[in-house]
Amino acid sequence: MRKAYPTDLNDQEWLMIEEHFRVSYEKGGRPIRHSKRELFNAMLYILRTGCQWRYLPHDFPPWKTVYTYFRTWKKAGLFEKINFEITKETRVKIGKERTPSACIVDSQSVKTTEKGGLKDMMEGRKLKEEKGILLLIRKGL
Repeated sequence: MRKAYPTDLNDQEWLMIEEHFRVSYEKGGRPIRHSKRELFNAMLYILRTGCQWRYLPHDFPPWKTVYTYFRTWKKAGLFEKINFEITKETRVKIGKERTPSACIVDSQSVKTTEKGGLKDMMEGRKLKEEKGILLLIRKGL
């Protein structure tokens, strides 16, 4: 048994998401050598510390194994499913409906011109200023 890292899931947290990791081996397949909880804890360690996969501490499963499961679960959309379920449970706990009833989309967050944004806007301003200066010079002011 290894010493726990601050990023490790506690028992209650693991129970909330454990069902997403269950796999039936009735049709065949080889059971995995490392527990899925340890693989997930290793991924949380990588996420929190920002270390490279190859620098994963040796008391976790091998980094190649952890990375392979990370890619497999990511492609399967497992992390999105877990996030969606946790969000629904959290909404119920704070007294809201399980799923949101409305959504707000703000399309005016970033204003740009159709041509190319800030750069083109600044070019236009410079030209106006230069034309104004030239106009003043021509009029002899």
